[in-house]
Amino acid sequence: MASLKNYYQKLYSCPIVELSGYASAFQLKGRIFAYLNFDGPTGTGKDALAEGMLALAVERGDLKKGQTVVEASAGSFATALTIAGRQSGHSVVLAVPSGISTQRQKQLEDLGARLVFSSSTQGRSALEELARKTARECGGYFIDFFSNDDNPEYHRRVTGPAILNNCPGLDTIVAGVGSGGTITGVGEYVRAWENQIRMVAVEPYESQAIGGGFPGRHQIPGLGAGFVPENYNPYVVDRVMAVTSADAAQAARQVLRTDAVPASASAGATLCAARRLVEEGRAGRVLCVFCGRALYE
Repeated sequence: MASLKNYYQKLYSCPIVELSGYASAFQLKGRIFAYLNFDGPTGTGKDALAEGMLALAVERGDLKKGQTVVEASAGSFATALTIAGRQSGHSVVLAVPSGISTQRQKQLEDLGARLVFSSSTQGRSALEELARKTARECGGYFIDFFSNDDNPEYHRRVTGPAILNNCPGLDTIVAGVGSGGTITGVGEYVRAWENQIRMVAVEPYESQAIGGGFPGRHQIPGLGAGFVPENYNPYVVDRVMAVTSADAAQAARQVLRTDAVPASASAGATLCAARRLVEEGRAGRVLCVFCGRALYE
């Protein structure tokens, strides 16, 4: 095995695994594959995405050498961005809610992030406004990953080509919707090269903003932001499916037992949707994008 210049080179090369054990356990008359995009430090697909978005901004000239990067996030993307920023020589400032836990605050600060706090009750919009204001004041670059086209562009350049080049003959691709970048980027690439492949978006049953329903609390981290992200392109999506938090967690546990894949709840949601499609006879060779892993000790 050749040595790599950095860890991100590994994160760009995600394996595709056939979940034959899972298909056999449910006696499915079809084949299910998984694109495992979760080997980074956060255990999510956001690690490579954060580094990729920074690289795209530098390539375009929007992000200057040593310039501060600002984001409105306290979740896994905040962690991924802080790590990627340090690796590429950019300090990171995060706009976070004042109610963030002391433990989470310490984790982000220990990684090198500087936090600015919003006491507003207006949620995401208030955080974004604080991030924009902070970026103006410090001469920084607001990455804005829910609305920045560099998010789907990363998936147009990396995820989409990797899937089509390494798993031919697919009839369906299933991806969860968080920031909207994965389903949009992969979907737009697929529409350009393999237009017959169906794209299926997955969101929590308890929070169906994408499907036109109401947002709500759920237990599938990484999916269901409670609003329709600007990055989400509905024109490349053939069907939106909703999966309950309980069914997502159950599918994640099942695929660990059947195929030794440590899927997170968000990955379990895509798997549950894929199984339903095969059972309904609507898919015969389907790939799920797994953007999160579960941690076991």
